[in-house]
Amino acid sequence: MKLVKDPENERRDYIFQKNTKTIFGARFITAALIFLIITVIATGIYFEYF
Repeated sequence: MKLVKDPENERRDYIFQKNTKTIFGARFITAALIFLIITVIATGIYFEYF
């Protein structure tokens, strides 16, 4: 099973397509997760949990 489908390959066992919607979505989700992790760390530092 491949992770990313290339446009020229005719495969059916893949997780992500290689197009602009998929790339934007993956970057948006990654940025949101990083933001949440930083927010949790900052909150922990502010309330002196760390």
